[in-house]
Amino acid sequence: MPTILPVTELRNYGEVLREVAPGSPVFLTRNGRGRYAVVDIEDWEMREAARELVSELDRGRSSADKGTKTLEEARAHLAQLMENGNGE
Repeated sequence: MPTILPVTELRNYGEVLREVAPGSPVFLTRNGRGRYAVVDIEDWEMREAARELVSELDRGRSSADKGTKTLEEARAHLAQLMENGNGE
C-alpha cells in the first residue's frame, strides 16, 4: 500500500523521510491531488539508468530501421569517408 500524505506533513519532514524506503516512495498531495513523490536515491538512480537504457535501445532500433550493411559494405563506406576526409 503506497504512503500518501498531504504536503502539509512536510512540517514534520523527518517523519515523512522515515517513511521513504527503496521500493516505497511517499506521495504528497496538494488540495487532494497527487503532486510530488519522495523516492529513495537508489530508486531514482535505477529509474534514470532504465530511462537511459530505453533511450539507447530506441536509438539502436531507429538506426537499424534505416538499414543495415554487410561487413564489406561497411568497409567500403568507411573507406569512402576516409578518402573524402569526411569524419562523419
